[in-house]
Amino acid sequence: MTYDLWYWPTIPGRGEFVRLVLEAGGIPYRDRAREEGAEALMKDLASRGEREPFAPPYLVDGDFCIAQAPHICAWLGDRHGLGAGDLPTDLWLIQLQLTIADAVAEVHNIHHPVALMETYEKQKAEAARAAEGFRRDRIPKFLGYFERSLAGREWFAGSKWSFADLSLFQLVEGLRYAFPRRMGAVEKDVPGVVALRDRVAALPELQDYLHSDRRLPFNENGIFRHYPELDAE
Repeated sequence: MTYDLWYWPTIPGRGEFVRLVLEAGGIPYRDRAREEGAEALMKDLASRGEREPFAPPYLVDGDFCIAQAPHICAWLGDRHGLGAGDLPTDLWLIQLQLTIADAVAEVHNIHHPVALMETYEKQKAEAARAAEGFRRDRIPKFLGYFERSLAGREWFAGSKWSFADLSLFQLVEGLRYAFPRRMGAVEKDVPGVVALRDRVAALPELQDYLHSDRRLPFNENGIFRHYPELDAE
């Protein structure tokens, strides 16, 4: 069994949350748009019929197609044993995954606070205002929530990593890229989150991927963007 992952070929974006689960889980997949290009992605998306995904990422297994990054991560966790294995905890992991998705959406909205289809350059003043509030209030609120959720544990599920741990790692990586000064000031208040990030980065299952060119770097075309004028302690 080899899945087809469809996502934009030049940005990590939301697709990276899915890639990390596939890679850490040792699950075979093809990153189809990176192999065939964005036009192939658009052609495949248009062929999906009445149940077509709204947007990438989506994962295909034969005739089965599932979209939305948190949905895919949770489904992979259930199918491949990358959750906790008990229903209450697995539902809680999904709750964490969806909260991470909320944070990702807020990050994206900072550099597109007025019009999604307009460039950042056309809404810089509004983006500066949005970034100020996000840095001051939302980063500590989100990371503080995850710190409390860990409650001193190594992993959210206790003794082993889950899809939610991988996604929190990616959120921290993205925030460090987009807001390095602010994260430098905030991280001392969330030592559990930082320690989890470091444990994920050291997972043997991820070493080949994290140090390969298959892991796309952050850039100013994706969700997490570094505009120095939007960052401050």
